[in-house]
Amino acid sequence: MSTADYATVDTPIGPFTALADRDGAVLAAGWTADAENLRLLIHTRLRPGDLRERDSLGAITTAVSDYHRGELDAIDAIPVRQHSGEFLLHAWEVLRKVPAGDPVTYTEFAAVAGRPAATRAAANACARNAAALFVPCHRVLRIGGALGGFRWGLPAKRWLLDHEGRSR
Repeated sequence: MSTADYATVDTPIGPFTALADRDGAVLAAGWTADAENLRLLIHTRLRPGDLRERDSLGAITTAVSDYHRGELDAIDAIPVRQHSGEFLLHAWEVLRKVPAGDPVTYTEFAAVAGRPAATRAAANACARNAAALFVPCHRVLRIGGALGGFRWGLPAKRWLLDHEGRSR
């Protein structure tokens, strides 16, 4: 069984925890102090057996802090490791290319991911994303601008979208 490192930092919308593998790739992340809950979001093929708390995860922690201070591209170069089927892996890569401050609808996301009729599959990609912020599923909205869902709460999603709009 492997061990993942994790660190929690304070952000304007609450504690943010990231779990990383030994190569420094984010396995899971979100606005919570509960590292164990994040560990359970990781696909079983990648899920670490143990967690080790750190004060910092280096570049990952710096990117989280910088993002929340307004450097929206700070998260872009951080590697992410998730496991699933071909469509979800592709959809998560597509999400990483949605620019901050320019959200898309689930329908637009499905089209860009190569499956224009698969709006539900696109929504599923957002729902199954374990690496929030680094795979910015918060940048996907319902048609008409409604927020839709977000694992970390709609107030957090609204804050993120407003933050990205202001910082653009």
